[in-house]
Amino acid sequence: MSAARVPLRHSLVTRLLVTSVLIAVAAIAATAWLATRTATRAITQEQGRSLTEEKGVYDLLVGYAAMHGDWSGATTLIDARAAKLGRRITLMTQDRTVIADSGGGPSLRTARPSALIDPLNLDLGLVGGDERIDPRAAGPFRVPAAERPLLQRAAADVLSCVRKTGAQGTVEQLPSGRPTVRLSSAAPEAAGCLYRLNDLRTASEAKALRTLSRSTTRCLTMPSTFEVLVAPDFSFVLGKTGVAEERVSEQVTPMLALFEPTNVAGAVRVRGCVEKSRRAMLQEYVAPPALLFVTDPRLGADETRFTLSRENTTRIATTTGAVLLVTIVVTVLVGRRLVRPLRALTEAADRQTPAPVSGHDEIGRLARALNDSAERREQAETQRRAMVSDVAHELRTPLTNIRSWLEAAQDDLAPTDAQLLSLLHEEAVLLQHIIDDLSDLSAADAGTLRVHPSPTPLPDLLTQVVDSHRAAAETAGVRLTIAVEGDPVVTADPVRLRQLIGNLVSNAIRYTPSGGTVTVEAHDTTVTVRDTGVGIAPGHLPKIFDRFWRADESRSRATGGSGLGLPIARKLAEAHGGTLTAQSTPGAGTVFTLHLP
Repeated sequence: MSAARVPLRHSLVTRLLVTSVLIAVAAIAATAWLATRTATRAITQEQGRSLTEEKGVYDLLVGYAAMHGDWSGATTLIDARAAKLGRRITLMTQDRTVIADSGGGPSLRTARPSALIDPLNLDLGLVGGDERIDPRAAGPFRVPAAERPLLQRAAADVLSCVRKTGAQGTVEQLPSGRPTVRLSSAAPEAAGCLYRLNDLRTASEAKALRTLSRSTTRCLTMPSTFEVLVAPDFSFVLGKTGVAEERVSEQVTPMLALFEPTNVAGAVRVRGCVEKSRRAMLQEYVAPPALLFVTDPRLGADETRFTLSRENTTRIATTTGAVLLVTIVVTVLVGRRLVRPLRALTEAADRQTPAPVSGHDEIGRLARALNDSAERREQAETQRRAMVSDVAHELRTPLTNIRSWLEAAQDDLAPTDAQLLSLLHEEAVLLQHIIDDLSDLSAADAGTLRVHPSPTPLPDLLTQVVDSHRAAAETAGVRLTIAVEGDPVVTADPVRLRQLIGNLVSNAIRYTPSGGTVTVEAHDTTVTVRDTGVGIAPGHLPKIFDRFWRADESRSRATGGSGLGLPIARKLAEAHGGTLTAQSTPGAGTVFTLHLP
């Protein structure tokens, strides 16, 4: 690895500096924008403390205007509201004549009003919705008290009908005194019940609605054959008059098209005429439009513009520059301090020397991780060299024997008979056994050692293993027995499990002297291979699962096999999700215990 310095554009300090400057610029810009906007908003909102207060005053006065023909009684209402809010509330005519004022103060003749109080032309920005006429402005559409019982009984019948359809609803009183049924849960059949109440009109309602229908028809310049029929909820339909029907002419057809369900523009035009006629009828019942002012009692001005002087601009620019300069200096110092240990780690990695551990922060943890990685790499390299030496040693002996017998046969020093072929075959089998063991271990290390688990009866499997090793046990003078408790069944690969237990049994037979006993036991999912052999010294016990390890330093097969049987057994146990452990007492024997999940 090259020890050259990192290019400036790729340096951690540069990236840290750029990031810090961008954050500082964004923070300063956001703070300046927020402060300016907040100050401007605070000054321009002198007409009222909040939109909620203005909306409350607006709604209060619109309600009064909708139910009174003039403003004569509004002074008391305005004074009480102004005292509660701590604001000055002023009401003026449209020519700026004072109607009511909650308190003295600067003149408002040139001030901008907070709103226009007109119940027949609502400010939708304050009230929301899409109805321009306040529903409290009932006028001639108000139901007299004497006619209300009829509507109440009809509303009760409609509610009963609604409930029979499975829907739920409540009866509510509209500002006009007319009841209505509000559905709290919908049902398709309930809509038919509601028409009964909407089609019912009292005498006073019928009179007012006839006037409204005629006025709307005139607004639309409808032919005398048709008229617009307006319902109590101010919905409309097209109806025929009582006069003789005229022939549909070119002037009549466009009028009929206004009421087509798909004619949105036509519906808007008809609704506009209904509202225009309704305003004309309500005009004499509501108070005239008035200008509303909600202001500070001490000021009265409706708007103050916020501007920055040259001095303020200079001061802001100077402060911003100072903040940026401090940010750059601090970032560079901190960045150099952060990069210094990283450079030390890079140099240590290049020289393959232990990295200096500077502390317990992230860099210190990185240094310790690098040191641990280097140590593990050195151990792995040592193990690799030892393994190569062991593999070479294990393969050298049988290859040397095969070569020696073949050369002797070529030189006619050894007869090429069945005995020679048997010896060569035995050495070849040994070579194949070592290669197969190495292949299994390589697959296990690479994670490609596959097992195919299936329900496997342990008694049958252990019997097969014992039977396959009984001849070797008898040759060695060792008694081989089996003891299984119950009839346990495990989920395992039967082929690999036989290989695992077979390695344990052959190992036990090899290290058990003549006259000894090897016992294979099973209980639930635990298999135990117990022998009465020479045992393993405590210092050697942790190493028995290492590859090519044998207690006999001379590596003679008279006292041990290839040194791969136990490592393969442990790998197979782990592949099954189990564990393989060993306990031994020198001179008394060894116990290998396999726990399957």
